[in-house]
Amino acid sequence: MLQEFWHNFTHNLFKPLLLFFCFGFLIPILRVRFEFPYVIYQGLTMYLMLSIGWHGGEELAKIHTGIGIIVGFMVLGFVLNFLIGGVAYGLLNLLSSLRKVDKATIAGYYGSDSAGTFATCVAVLTAINLAFDAYMPVMLAIMEIPGCLVALYLVARLRHRGMDAAGYLPDEAGYSPPAKVGVSPGTAARPPRGQRLESERQRGVEQEFELSMEKPEHPDREPDEGPARGRPKRMPIFSRELRQEIFLNPGLVLLTGGIVIGLISGLQGQKVVADDDKFFVMAFQGVLCLFLLEMGMTASRKLKDLRSAGPGFIFFGLLAPNIFASLGILVAHSYASLTHSDFKPGTYVLFAVLCGAASYIAVPAVQRLAIPEASPTLPLAASLGLTFSYNVTIGIPLYTEINRAISHWF
Repeated sequence: MLQEFWHNFTHNLFKPLLLFFCFGFLIPILRVRFEFPYVIYQGLTMYLMLSIGWHGGEELAKIHTGIGIIVGFMVLGFVLNFLIGGVAYGLLNLLSSLRKVDKATIAGYYGSDSAGTFATCVAVLTAINLAFDAYMPVMLAIMEIPGCLVALYLVARLRHRGMDAAGYLPDEAGYSPPAKVGVSPGTAARPPRGQRLESERQRGVEQEFELSMEKPEHPDREPDEGPARGRPKRMPIFSRELRQEIFLNPGLVLLTGGIVIGLISGLQGQKVVADDDKFFVMAFQGVLCLFLLEMGMTASRKLKDLRSAGPGFIFFGLLAPNIFASLGILVAHSYASLTHSDFKPGTYVLFAVLCGAASYIAVPAVQRLAIPEASPTLPLAASLGLTFSYNVTIGIPLYTEINRAISHWF
């Protein structure tokens, strides 16, 4: 197994995908004055989501049997990622001394998945001719949601325990008890002279709505760490804006739309999809290389945020993908054995990546809306600087070998 892993690792080490990621990783270290244009980053992300969805939908059109088993596998993936978020929270409690709100938010990141890691794994599996089942892009969409729900649930519990506006619990250093209002009980609040109380309330509601509707920032953009006056107020759990961010975030919508369009086109035959395949399939590798260049730059810049987190947190960021990916492989093989299914070998590796990766698009957007008390930098430092970097370099070939070993055992 070690020999096979070393062969795969060295074989992938000089592939364009990994070289572009390493090149991007070196740019901030060498202090090169280069900024990846954010508009191009958005375009690359849009293309990758549509391309993955298109190809998956096209292959879904060829499936005619075993629909019940596929749906059961998708439900299993959703439940497993929800449980992974809970396990991540427990591991963070053991390994790090971060605030509870930061641990809860980071757990949500690991309860979701990573489209960039999934796309990289698809390209690696294609390069080594390891087939995977066509419905895996649908799994990517479904397994993205649990992490958002995990983070919201854990933070809601912390708020019930008395967490203050800055994110500190009563037993944590830095906690500020609620300020006592200098009015007697039952006395109504008095508006400023010349203004009505209702107008003041309306202004506060309007300001909160404007702050909550700001667009999520690019993960490479540094957050404002100035005074708390610019911090958006926390929103109610499952508000309209929050539901839209979870279930209608742009990445999820583009992926789902690509799947539906690819499926409808694939049902009409190869004549309909042949021309579009040249764009959505053949150009995939080149676009992914540019995407990994930008991800390498982002990961390199996020590493500096790990200095304040401690060695336990860094250890978690490298340990978690191995635990969760191996768990995913075991669960997938167990399900295939119980249902007497014949999954393709690459399916187990992709499922491992979906379990072992951490979000850097969907959950950050939800955090910005609903969990402003949490640190905006620590979760991205773990998911991008550590876990993403580990997965695209060492993780994918390692999971391939773990899958081979577990396949022999089963």
